[in-house]
Amino acid sequence: MFEDQEIISTIEMVKNENLDVRAVTLGINLFDCISHDLTVFKKNIRKKIIGHAATLVETCDQVGEKYGIKVVNKRISISPIALVGACFSSEQMVEIAHELNDIAKAVNIDFIGGFSALVEKGIANGDQALIDAIPKALATTQRICASVNVATTKAGINMDAVLAMSRTIKKAAALTADEDGLACAKLCVFSNIPEDMPFMAGAYLGVGQADAVINVGVSGPGVIKRAIERNLSQQHLSLGRIAEIIKRTACKVTRVGELIGREVADILNIRFGVVDLSLAPTPTVGDSVGEIFQALGLTHIGVPGSTAALAMLNDAVKKGGAFASSHVGGLSGAFIPVSEDLNIAEAAQKGFLSIEKLEAMTCVCSVGLDMVAVPGNITEQVLAGIIADEMAIGMINAKTTATRIIPVPGKKAGDSVNFGGLLGKASIMDVPHLDLEDIFVEYGGHIPAPIHSLKN
Repeated sequence: MFEDQEIISTIEMVKNENLDVRAVTLGINLFDCISHDLTVFKKNIRKKIIGHAATLVETCDQVGEKYGIKVVNKRISISPIALVGACFSSEQMVEIAHELNDIAKAVNIDFIGGFSALVEKGIANGDQALIDAIPKALATTQRICASVNVATTKAGINMDAVLAMSRTIKKAAALTADEDGLACAKLCVFSNIPEDMPFMAGAYLGVGQADAVINVGVSGPGVIKRAIERNLSQQHLSLGRIAEIIKRTACKVTRVGELIGREVADILNIRFGVVDLSLAPTPTVGDSVGEIFQALGLTHIGVPGSTAALAMLNDAVKKGGAFASSHVGGLSGAFIPVSEDLNIAEAAQKGFLSIEKLEAMTCVCSVGLDMVAVPGNITEQVLAGIIADEMAIGMINAKTTATRIIPVPGKKAGDSVNFGGLLGKASIMDVPHLDLEDIFVEYGGHIPAPIHSLKN
């Protein structure tokens, strides 16, 4: 039972602290749309997606208005196109991307995720066609998000896929050079990708999921920050007490997210899936994960102590969310995207946060190197090395990690880049030794799974 003061504080979160539901994502299974005829396949997926999603945006807005809590993003995730479209060529995959882009416009959502492949243990024909199609598909559409899972704790790291993705990222950046490599902002490389994540760019609907499902991503960095500041202004607290405050606040945020998600699911007559407990920032003052670090007494995110603070924050959010909901999934942690978080971008611009420190912090967060802009002349080998390092963290620690990195054509470290909207803006981060051509990543093959993967 919540106390009166806690109910009042929840109302305060809605009114003054940027509490919102960051994403309601409708997952749609496309396996019953499979056909060897491209025209028939496109017709089938259009009929099924629009059939489920025609009123998604309208329903989310109605429920949000009812409770006074905004649903910021309404999105769709679909079965991996590399699986349901495995018989098609790379050019035909691009046609599928355009069809999905048109469908997204028809139902008025900003992103549809699932232009994806799962290649941790090998690359099949459909996977290769999709990877080959990614640069052109992302460069010639606006609403498609792509992801490729190249590693798992059970399978190890597919280094052939890591190098292929490095080349794919470089091609995607080159095709959108006039937009500062924007296509790469819609592409994630994963280790241990979740099948039920509501957040882009990595959202897709896994093969073990229902025919249609509603997954919800909550937000709340502004709420957590204000809770810490409010309590510290009244008394001195140990870090254990602060962690308890974060946990109780995360619990209330999660309850709000599940309330909205379940009502949307009921109205659409679709199964409710999970709440993703991630703290997702925006490029807005007062809605930043980086500002939480300052509330905790650190000068900037990235200074010594930042990894410990992030570990405490992440754990407290998970514990609070787990108490609030029995259906938790996705990434469930704190995002530290550079360009999408005003405070983190500023810390990187001032030199408090380096790419090496970011990598260290991803050992205790739930995402990875996210929205990191790097110089456009970075070599494929160095890019592949950065991806492989991040995948290794995920593989060894049995957690999700990802790399969403943008080599900005024609720009160097210290230059600024603006991707617009929620993708934000940032300075391009320095990458030591970015012109090396080390052959380590070119050996290819597999880095074997760790010994603890033998658990069964």
